[in-house]
Amino acid sequence: MYFWDNLENHSERTAVIDDNNCSYSYRELIKAADTFAFAAVPRSIVFLRCENCFASIAAYVGFLRRRVVPVLLSDSLPDDRFYELVNIYRPQYICCREGVCGKGEKCAELNGYHLLATGYEQSPCDPSLAVMITTSGSTGSAKFVMQSYDNIQCNTDSIVKYLGIADDDRAITTLPMSYTYGLSIIQSHLSAGACIIATGLTLMQRQFWSLMKEQGATTFGGVPYTYEMLKKIHFERMELPSLRYLTQAGGRLAKDLVLEYYDICKSKGIRFIVMYGQTEATARMSYLPWESLPEKAGSIGIAIPGGAFSLEAADGSVITEPDTVGELVYRGDNVTLGYACSAKDFTSGDTRGGVLHTGDMAKTDADGYYYLVGRKKRFLKIYGSRVNLDETESLLRSEGYECACGGEDDLLCVYLVGADEAMKKEVIRYLSGRLSINHAAFRVAAIPEIPRSSSGKILYSVLEEQYGRS
Repeated sequence: MYFWDNLENHSERTAVIDDNNCSYSYRELIKAADTFAFAAVPRSIVFLRCENCFASIAAYVGFLRRRVVPVLLSDSLPDDRFYELVNIYRPQYICCREGVCGKGEKCAELNGYHLLATGYEQSPCDPSLAVMITTSGSTGSAKFVMQSYDNIQCNTDSIVKYLGIADDDRAITTLPMSYTYGLSIIQSHLSAGACIIATGLTLMQRQFWSLMKEQGATTFGGVPYTYEMLKKIHFERMELPSLRYLTQAGGRLAKDLVLEYYDICKSKGIRFIVMYGQTEATARMSYLPWESLPEKAGSIGIAIPGGAFSLEAADGSVITEPDTVGELVYRGDNVTLGYACSAKDFTSGDTRGGVLHTGDMAKTDADGYYYLVGRKKRFLKIYGSRVNLDETESLLRSEGYECACGGEDDLLCVYLVGADEAMKKEVIRYLSGRLSINHAAFRVAAIPEIPRSSSGKILYSVLEEQYGRS
């Protein structure tokens, strides 16, 4: 049985605590979820504009229980991009906070969230399709990862097992619910009968830490940028006796920071767990056992329970020798169905067969621990969000800029033809607003022309050599 169908087992335990210190039991969560979602027709598609709040979590749980298929979108997604996606996918419902969307007839209401019927005809979809989530939430890509009910349950079970999540754990939200990592924290704790402290507050706000202390949070997760910020606010000086463990994913954390947080957490009696995952694997694929630190600092660890890694050479052969680089390939029941680029893809079923070519280049050591060394394709992790460089180029070109994009994790470089200082600032302001990422993540370099090969392909290596990456 799926965990969302079995929440009654935790009936009187606390499920969610919100920003206002209001507590909701699992019984109250179930009632709110079922009442709200019952207004939707099973197997229909709903665009859910997510926030870290009780209503958003209850709506999501209700859609799973009702077998309605939610498409998770950030509440901060610009309205023009949101309506572009509505026009592409034609969902039967939109779920959002009151006043956010003017399209549709109200069917249900929950704590300020409305379920709106759009009037679009229901699209057929595969019976296993449970959830759709974008890999590039910051760009509002029209391509979604399709996750099945079995994908979610399998990955949730693995996470609960290797982290040892118990029903007395309390996870405070630090990541968007529309982000696969943030969603996995919510799902794994609900599955274990634990509590979610749902907040829109950030780590940089004093109220966040007050709420954390008042409610006795035992864990939170973060991307590399989270841990860089924690260093700036002197996490090592904080007295947080309820914390049991911290998790990190969403990009590679520098080895020196891994070691620094290992020392900090060890002194506080906290476990620090480094992980690796992708939306295409539902959420998690590997973890670095706490006991393997500090020796294995810099590694993404070993495959999660039920999963397996291998490395492939360029010719497709399997690499078995240690310290030999190849593409990282993952196998497991959490590998998702495939992608949707329009409503016609909802019926495509499982196109991956449990095998995921991650696009990451990696190697193993003699003990079977994996280490990432680079990316095969053009993606960056910017403050935890995966950004497609080709899509970003297209966005800028559609605005009339002649450019190429490169960079490294947490720094996106735009090589802009004929740019003056005003144009550089204009581009940074545009990208920061469009991608919902802090302006500090961008660098713009002025170039006279874009270097290309004889076949017309952009020579990104030449750009980096001539103008640098940082």
